[in-house]
Amino acid sequence: MRSLTVLGSCGAWPEAGRACAGFLVEYEGFRVVLDLGYAALPQLLQHRPHAEVDAVVVTHQHPDHCVDLSALARVRYYEAPDAPPIPLDCPPGVVDVLRALEPNPDPATVFDIHDLAATTQLGPFTVESIQLPHYVPNFGVRLTAPGVSLAYTGDSGPSEEHTKLAEGTDLFIADATLQGPSPQTTPRYVMTAAEAGRAAKGASRLLLTHFWPGSDRSVSVSEAQAEFAGEVIAATEGLTLPL
Repeated sequence: MRSLTVLGSCGAWPEAGRACAGFLVEYEGFRVVLDLGYAALPQLLQHRPHAEVDAVVVTHQHPDHCVDLSALARVRYYEAPDAPPIPLDCPPGVVDVLRALEPNPDPATVFDIHDLAATTQLGPFTVESIQLPHYVPNFGVRLTAPGVSLAYTGDSGPSEEHTKLAEGTDLFIADATLQGPSPQTTPRYVMTAAEAGRAAKGASRLLLTHFWPGSDRSVSVSEAQAEFAGEVIAATEGLTLPL
């Protein structure tokens, strides 16, 4: 099985019945989670009832991308105390957030923690990471395995690095927090849907995510389609896409 399932699609906080950032990537039995924000763990448990995952990648330390790691740690600590630690690849600030939430058990006893900036391999995936503009250190990631290539921006303002991240991928997952014209303020730390469309140049498909709560997602899709010739999809909880 080669697929990506959306666990959460909201930015900042989750709308009722939704969750913040999270994706489950499955490749021939290897399961990696990309981000795990507010309310994303219950979504994961619908697919993996005992949180059976092989690795977690977190792009940055904002709680809408990482806070449910604390809940995942509790599931593993209490339900599988003898299981080996879960590989967690993230910027160092993520671990600081986890320790502030729950220092006991220490996250390092549940997770095998690695600096995402130095990660090059994760199970079957070759990993490329690129630091992208945001309020805190944030890494875009590209995962490549035989027959599969996808990339994810985390949260990011406009950047020339996006084209490098997206080039040749089957699926490009992009922050589309805003709608309408690009803000003229600088620096920029999140994208519009149209900017996400431009960033996806070179990819086959674009998955928009990180919608501001209350946004009409069909508007975001239309704005991205005006800039991107490939398929544009709005992330929604429970959506599974083949890879």
